[in-house]
Amino acid sequence: MAGEVAEIQGLIAQENMAKELAGLYNQWWIQRNSKEAEWRELRNYLFATDTTSTSNSSLPWKNKTTLPKLTQIRDNLHANYMDALFPNEDWMKWEGATMEASTMKKRRAIEAYMKTKLKEGGFRETISELVADYIDYGNCFGEVQYVNESHVDPITEETVTTYNGPKLVRISPFDIVFNPVSSSFAKSPKFTRYVKSVGELKKEVETRPDLQYKKSVFNKALDVRKSISMFRMEDVNKANAFIADGFGTLQEYYQSGMVEILQFEGDFYDKEADKLHENKIITIIDRSYVLRNIDNPSYIGHDTKHHVGWRKRPDNLYGMGPLDNLVGIQYRLDHLENLKADALDLTIHPPMVLKGEVEPFEWGPESVIQLQEDGAVDMLPPNPAAFQVNNELAALMNTMEEMAGAPKEAMGIRTPGEKTAFEVQSLQNAAGRIFQNKVNQFEVEFLEPILNTMLETAKRNLNLPELAKVYDDDFGVQDFLSVTKEDLTSRGKIRPVGARHYATRAQLLQNILGVFNSPIGQTIAPHISPKQLAIMVEEYMGFEKYGFIKDNAALFEAAEQEKLKMQIQQDLQAQQQEPSMEEQMVNQQVQEMEQGAAPEQDPAMEELPEEPMPE
Repeated sequence: MAGEVAEIQGLIAQENMAKELAGLYNQWWIQRNSKEAEWRELRNYLFATDTTSTSNSSLPWKNKTTLPKLTQIRDNLHANYMDALFPNEDWMKWEGATMEASTMKKRRAIEAYMKTKLKEGGFRETISELVADYIDYGNCFGEVQYVNESHVDPITEETVTTYNGPKLVRISPFDIVFNPVSSSFAKSPKFTRYVKSVGELKKEVETRPDLQYKKSVFNKALDVRKSISMFRMEDVNKANAFIADGFGTLQEYYQSGMVEILQFEGDFYDKEADKLHENKIITIIDRSYVLRNIDNPSYIGHDTKHHVGWRKRPDNLYGMGPLDNLVGIQYRLDHLENLKADALDLTIHPPMVLKGEVEPFEWGPESVIQLQEDGAVDMLPPNPAAFQVNNELAALMNTMEEMAGAPKEAMGIRTPGEKTAFEVQSLQNAAGRIFQNKVNQFEVEFLEPILNTMLETAKRNLNLPELAKVYDDDFGVQDFLSVTKEDLTSRGKIRPVGARHYATRAQLLQNILGVFNSPIGQTIAPHISPKQLAIMVEEYMGFEKYGFIKDNAALFEAAEQEKLKMQIQQDLQAQQQEPSMEEQMVNQQVQEMEQGAAPEQDPAMEELPEEPMPE
């Protein structure tokens, strides 16, 4: 069968560039194997319903309970990171680098366009997934694409555009590899792995000329797939070829109807040709054929992918996550919990020592045990120390919260002695500072570059004016603003200010309350400007759009109320002085009688017939 194996190898006929790139991918993937093993172990704990799927499964305990402390910390961190990043609708600002770029018109147009596209493109939902990666894996990866999504209306058969503009796309940490010892993620060459169906890739090859895929290469790969089916599985698997991740064997891969795509971005040295290819996008399929080899068209000088690590490691771009060091403690928690549970079960159903002749019996209430003269049944009680683990469990859980940067204050859990909600927001302990630092890190190193890449992408691709939603302050309604390419072409930056605003606000409000609730506050109170204090509260609490803080609003409203009150009183007095309609009629009749004239009869009464006298 060696001949068939050689024939298969000749049939696959890997291209040299594809083979070298596939080898580089495999090298970096192997370097990352230990990290992936840690990710998978952590993920098993996060989504476990019992210990059968975790590393605790090897322990001898009959009980398989898991205390989901890791899951609780993870969910709390995620919720609070999102609240800090997006505290209100004005979580990002445009900062122009010049006077022209800083005008109200420019700022209004850029912010309106970005907010509209972020909402329509599901930006916040994608960020939620990336924050989860930031916590779970200690690394998150996002890519900015300019997309034109559409569908055909089944009734009118017209093409309807559902979204057109820049969009953030999540990349799974398992689907991207790079040189871990590079100086930075942006400078490192990188591979992104995609798995698509043959039909999906075929459609892209035939209908997306902008991707510059080689149709002849794709057809060759299809022919190889058809030819491989004629060979036995054993021979195919013996061939010198790759095994795609997620597929059992090479034969199973070819028969799956799926295609593995490796997209390389960066500089690549071709050993065969002794040539350095700079800033390239090279796409290979089946780890054998170069489907695309083009210059990177990016206008920002590098690829549009971004990365941030939670805890940076020296000389390694793969960061650690807040939960990485806690897996061992979670193991200990489940170990102690199941030890205690087994001890309780043994207390209720203790093991027995039978001595001599004992008739078989069913252990339970009102059981009858028949013993011979030399027979005896003794119970073996468990070690009572097993029931003293609750204090250790509580201590371990507190330790986990502190180490993860998840303080009780940040989680909304009030500690003894706290009096106000602002004391909860202060986050003065060490865990609180970790929380603030890590959410700020995500905002500065990841969120801000992504937003500006999206804006730059929009500048380069926007040809026709687009409508952006704005809020009309004068009328208090939603309005639309026409945004042009010229409006977006300005020097400056989009800055997210949610997390930084959150930290500053919490600290500021805590300081204000501390001062005003102290003797110092009473001393300086006469020198405090209520107006300036109101302006500061409005700014830091995000109350601007509601417009309820105005100069001397209480005085003006009190004056309006007093004016209204006086008007009501005047109306009542006027009503009391002016006689009613009935009073006017009575007064008229009295006046006529005094003048000797008969009162006028109602004409309607004159027309009524006289009633006959009774007989």
